[in-house]
Amino acid sequence: MPAPLALTLGEPAGIGPDITFAAWRRRAELRLDPFYLLADPVFIGGRAKRIAPDLQIAVVEPAAAAEAFVHALPVVDIGVTVSAQPGRPDQSSAPAALAAIRRAVADVAAGNARAVVTNPIAKNVLYRSGFSEPGHTEYLAKLAMETSGVAARPVMMLWSPELAVVPVTIHLPLRDVVRTLTADLVVETGRIAAADLKARFGIARPRLAVAGLNPHAGEEGTLGDEDLTIVRPAVERLNAEGIDARGPLPADSLFHQAARASYDVALAMYHDQALIPIKTLAFEHAVNVTLGLPFVRTSPDHGTAFDIAGTGSANPGSLIAAIQLAARLAGNMQPRMTLRA
Repeated sequence: MPAPLALTLGEPAGIGPDITFAAWRRRAELRLDPFYLLADPVFIGGRAKRIAPDLQIAVVEPAAAAEAFVHALPVVDIGVTVSAQPGRPDQSSAPAALAAIRRAVADVAAGNARAVVTNPIAKNVLYRSGFSEPGHTEYLAKLAMETSGVAARPVMMLWSPELAVVPVTIHLPLRDVVRTLTADLVVETGRIAAADLKARFGIARPRLAVAGLNPHAGEEGTLGDEDLTIVRPAVERLNAEGIDARGPLPADSLFHQAARASYDVALAMYHDQALIPIKTLAFEHAVNVTLGLPFVRTSPDHGTAFDIAGTGSANPGSLIAAIQLAARLAGNMQPRMTLRA
């Protein structure tokens, strides 16, 4: 039997536990691959009593998760006591969230899990605890290096059946995008996107549509020269390497239905250029996929939703899509991590 998926707790005061319960309830209907939740079992039992009192929980080790999954939600103990209440993170939040992520990566490295699915975290809560990484993605890359010695250059892709997008620059103020954006960065991002689309998504020759930075892709330099001096040379280099890339293309006409049929992924130059179209088209079921890691990692494309945590009203659609995609990608390519000797 294939190894299960490792699902992290995320921010315990958020909706991670709630949508995990909802996803597990739909396991038979949707034929979900077995997964286990990395968490404090007592905390999970308390949250279940609050919003899903008939939910069965089985405290197991990963090897027993698939068998338990049929009749109960498998929970693997992370060894951190959680005291956070819905909507109210506390001093236990960051240690629990990070312990779950560390254990998930270690389980994949040991062959006890096929992929990592992460519930949403609250970065401001982590920062207050002394967390020094910019976010989830960078922390996963650090853990990959520590666990297996594999250096990773992670790239964020937002995926849905309607559209896949990769922002070349991510969490930057707009004023910093231009000085950060380089042809080398565009090329490196395009290489990683093309490689993972081929290796994990099974696309023999991925088609990349590369958005321009400026309105109308710069109008041949009249609306800024970055598309001529940065984006176009990057596209030419990608083509020279045998990667099917087109651009710079005007972003305002890149995301309608006919345009989307002409490419497999759109490379956007900054955060909102990528996320606005996919959240418009697929708000409830888009998935955050980290490319460039030596293992499969997916996540819901939404936050912790503190305002509805513990009410049982959170929509599990994006988590379910993340679980389904993780299983698909892990099936296409087995985890490449190996424990250090």
